[in-house]
Amino acid sequence: MPPATLPIGSVAPDFNLKNVDGKSYSLKSFSDANVLAVVFTCNHCPTAQAYEDRIIALTSEFKDKKVAVVAISSNDPKAIRLDELGYTDMSDTYQEMQLRAKDKNYNFPYLYDGDNQATALAYGPVATPHIFIFDKDRKLRYTGRIDDVEKPTGTPKNRDAYNAIQELIANKPVTVATTKTFGCSMKWATKEHGVQDEEASWAKEPVSLETIDEAGIKELIANKTDKLRLINVWATWCGPCVTEFPDFMQIHHMYRNRDFEFISISADTPDKKDKALKFLQGKRASNKNFIFHIEDKYKLIEAIDPNWQGALPYTILVEPGGKIVYAQQGPIDPRKMKKTVVENKHVGRFY
Repeated sequence: MPPATLPIGSVAPDFNLKNVDGKSYSLKSFSDANVLAVVFTCNHCPTAQAYEDRIIALTSEFKDKKVAVVAISSNDPKAIRLDELGYTDMSDTYQEMQLRAKDKNYNFPYLYDGDNQATALAYGPVATPHIFIFDKDRKLRYTGRIDDVEKPTGTPKNRDAYNAIQELIANKPVTVATTKTFGCSMKWATKEHGVQDEEASWAKEPVSLETIDEAGIKELIANKTDKLRLINVWATWCGPCVTEFPDFMQIHHMYRNRDFEFISISADTPDKKDKALKFLQGKRASNKNFIFHIEDKYKLIEAIDPNWQGALPYTILVEPGGKIVYAQQGPIDPRKMKKTVVENKHVGRFY
């Protein structure tokens, strides 16, 4: 059972957590603030991402009014399935928190509580993001949502957190002290079995390898689907191809439930089809896999992309309608690829 949410009037539980800059923070670190807002959030949740800029704005808006904002990520990274990362380029490890804070230029501390989740257990956040606002005596005066609109492009009708802070600054009672909280569920350590279950399910998915000719490849590139299509050309004899293939499997498992698909094309000769299939089976590559029908690699090159000089691996990202928006000869940067996928207009970070 998840912990009970801290009731209004409770004294703020103390904590001692590491910030993304390596420094540790506790309640004492914010002793100069008359109002303290504690936001439980994370990297991967689309709702949390939708509120990032608003948390930054809230911090800026009240920076000269003795209001402190601190964000805490309490998700257990080992409890997050890959299919729960379909709206993000990062999971919730401490290292990825550091990257996210830098990418977004956070103006507030971003603390890690994912190892033992002691702070989350004490506060009882329902979802990410969930904000707790305390007065000068560190008594809880508001808990719940930041506002009532998830999409960052929308205009909220009720700015609940903002209103609560304004009332506390004015030494007034908070008019609306509690609201419900919409977002991703907390990833408690008890959910770690879900990751093992997910990995076990991959082993049951069929893996196939079909032969494809120039016309078939050109049809793939034309991409007459509504999905963003990532295509990787590889071979079993290509060391960098073999080394980076697990990165593509991670991307496949992250985004395959979105408007996205990963396709691999083997440049092995047709007589090595069984060897290529065995490799794919070992990687649990249940995506679409093809092998070029003849030994003439120059026809393969021209069919894939005339701009390709021929070195393996080769990777392209094709939007619906056939527009190539990314092309890379040589290994990809997995982090940059995930970011490119999730920020493409056909996928996106938000619901």
